[in-house]
Amino acid sequence: MRAKTWLPILTLTGVVTALAGVSNGQTPQADEAARVQRGYQINPVSLHLRGRDRTLVGLGSYIINAQGGCNDCHTNPPYAEGGDPFLGQPKRINTAGYLAGGQQFGPGIVSANLTPHENGLPAGLTFPEFKRALRTGHDPDDPGEILQVMPWPVYGNMTDRDLRAVYEYLRSIPSIDTGDD
Repeated sequence: MRAKTWLPILTLTGVVTALAGVSNGQTPQADEAARVQRGYQINPVSLHLRGRDRTLVGLGSYIINAQGGCNDCHTNPPYAEGGDPFLGQPKRINTAGYLAGGQQFGPGIVSANLTPHENGLPAGLTFPEFKRALRTGHDPDDPGEILQVMPWPVYGNMTDRDLRAVYEYLRSIPSIDTGDD
């Protein structure tokens, strides 16, 4: 093929690539920085950041608190008394039970405690175990069972970096011992 034939193809490819990276008016790096900053702004609990990747923690907070809706199922109840936005009240997250599970979804189906266990691991899971649960839906406590309420078919589509960010954020939140772990 002659150079004249390739030029329009290369130009179009370059334009599409450039537009994909700045379709929202920001570079991908600036967009992530904005998500990290927003993650820290909307985080409802104190964080343990020592030895943590602060960028991943902020991104994880953004994913959990702005995109994933994790609080809706993994905090029982999700909102503090007088802070339920579905009742027209100003939103206040139940920080005393934040992501500690306990939400009933039917016989034998209860949301897991995602807070760090005594070993410092979210829900007691290593990152490979956490990633497997979100990618495959296999219950870490009973690998023969598939998680029925957890929207793992959707969350399993996240990038490895996003899953790592969620995991790092969960490692950073306060541990809540519910006695059910």
